[in-house]
Amino acid sequence: MYLATTGRRTDAQPRPAGVGLRVPGTVVALGAVSLVTDVSSEMVTAVLPLYLVLGLGLSPLQFGFLDGLFNGATALVRLLGGRLADRGGQGGGRHKAVAGAGYLLSALSRLGLLLAGGAAGGIAAAIATDRLGKGVRTAPRDALITLSTPPQALGRAFGVHRAMDTTGALLGPLVAFAVLWVTADAYDAVFVVSFATGLLGVLLLVLFVPAGVPEALPVPKPRTAVRTKVLADPAFRRVVCAAALLGAATIGDSFLYLLLQRGLDLTPALFPLLPLGAAAGYLLLAVPAGRLADRIGRRAPLLYGHGALLAAYLVLLLPMGWPTVVLTLVLLGVFYATTDGVLMALAGPVLPREGRAGGLAVLQTGQALARLCGAAGFGAAWTWWGPRPALAVAAVLLAAAVAAAWRILPDLRGTEGHGDGERSENEEERA
Repeated sequence: MYLATTGRRTDAQPRPAGVGLRVPGTVVALGAVSLVTDVSSEMVTAVLPLYLVLGLGLSPLQFGFLDGLFNGATALVRLLGGRLADRGGQGGGRHKAVAGAGYLLSALSRLGLLLAGGAAGGIAAAIATDRLGKGVRTAPRDALITLSTPPQALGRAFGVHRAMDTTGALLGPLVAFAVLWVTADAYDAVFVVSFATGLLGVLLLVLFVPAGVPEALPVPKPRTAVRTKVLADPAFRRVVCAAALLGAATIGDSFLYLLLQRGLDLTPALFPLLPLGAAAGYLLLAVPAGRLADRIGRRAPLLYGHGALLAAYLVLLLPMGWPTVVLTLVLLGVFYATTDGVLMALAGPVLPREGRAGGLAVLQTGQALARLCGAAGFGAAWTWWGPRPALAVAAVLLAAAVAAAWRILPDLRGTEGHGDGERSENEEERA
């Protein structure tokens, strides 16, 4: 197991990347918050496609728009969240406060779903509030991880955090399944339990996440001019462009689960169990993938992960059966394990400490907006052409995006262990 560090000597010699480095206490505490919060959010995510498409009768095009809203319509708020966190200095106190506000908004959004009934406007507002909270909290939270962890161990730190986060994603659908079974498919009961669980996550953040950066990682003096010019770095620009390109070629997990549900004609009570396979694979592979990224560089795992997603698309084009379901969910788990935290670990050391939350917010915003376009586009293609032709086109687009990203992404193997956004002239030319 990975243990939190306490009382580390500041005069110790740096260790080789990925060797004997433990995960800081801030990462473990944030992982616990994410675990509980993901139980809350994945309860809703697991039943939402079924609730909207089968329960309320939305078309795939309408669901595609709402799914895109769920993942990217509040992207500009990410920039605000990162900006507010950075303005508080690099001690970490403002990062925690901004992240806490985001977690609270997401918890309150469950009440919005409960009160909306079947009104499309109320549902859209509740979804937007949830994404508002996620947009506000994500960059400050990830910045806290990078500010509290030695750069050469960021892959492992994000792997541990994402593994804990995914444990919540694994438990969320199980809780939703249990609530639906006990209450005879009462969606309102799912929203109530989700709200209470989300509030518990906020309480854990307040009580156990430290506000400051550990003394073992000294904080440099702020450089305000750099904070507003994160896109001036050519390597970071290329990371943002590649992430946006890959995001535009993804169609969203909810569509994949709907394809599986239709192919197998699953009952509504079993539908929330579909994300469990992907979450289990993510949970098992997140830490090994992070350690591998620390050793060989983070560019290759990121691209191979999107290759796994492409394979999942191709598998779904085959005749449907339980082997198809298992393989699709395993490939989804590989995709998330090798991309989610790895992308943040790739971009973090390129950015200066005093602008890290804002820089990560820029990256996440670009990716979120791209995924909004991808989800809406696939929903439209499904409505006009049918699911299989739309999925075939999505597979072609993702293959092209992976090939282009391979050329765009910089090779940062020589800089991932340095941090603070400081690189030599030779390294900048190579990027």
